[in-house]
Amino acid sequence: MKKIAIIGAGGFAREVELLIRDINKVSPQWSFVGFLVSDLYLLRDTDSRDRVIGDFSRLKAHSLDALVFGIGNPQVKLKVAAELQASFPNVDWPTLLHPTAQFDRESANIERGVVMCAGCVGTVNLYFGEFAMINKGCMIGHEAHIGRGAVLNAAANISGGVTLEEGVLVGTGASILQYRTIGKNAVVGSGAVVVKDVEPGATVFGNPARKIFTNLEE
Repeated sequence: MKKIAIIGAGGFAREVELLIRDINKVSPQWSFVGFLVSDLYLLRDTDSRDRVIGDFSRLKAHSLDALVFGIGNPQVKLKVAAELQASFPNVDWPTLLHPTAQFDRESANIERGVVMCAGCVGTVNLYFGEFAMINKGCMIGHEAHIGRGAVLNAAANISGGVTLEEGVLVGTGASILQYRTIGKNAVVGSGAVVVKDVEPGATVFGNPARKIFTNLEE
């Protein structure tokens, strides 16, 4: 059994722990060590404080085989990923796919660190970039491109040919119509229906989705 820790200690980190347990029921391979955080002083009441094994300085002490992200914010996740990869280049970032996830794995391209939770259904020629996260019950159509660090929250619907660029966040129950592109670091709000391309850094809500904010840094 390989020793694995989860980066983060909040609600989504606990869901990733459940994912690891479900994988082990089918094929025992991971020994969950605990949660790791960047700063112990930033822990909140909603975090799993009792199972936090320390900050990132504890990585060497625990001699871990692998890490996985339990952080739902794409920008925070990618920032932390860069720091950890630079400091601990030999730690593995495995792809964790729930046993109930269904898609054509022969035609899929899956980078390292991808997390896919229970009940997700995809079709053919899918691309999942490094550290992408697909939460429970998402639907993903043919030739969809889920970019590096992108996060799909529960029950998101991604139609065929959609491109989500790096760092995109798609809210719970949102739908994106076929062949649309969601630009880098954009946010699609919960329940939104995207009928046209979304520019980088924009936040869109509603049906049809309309821009309500743009991050000028993008």
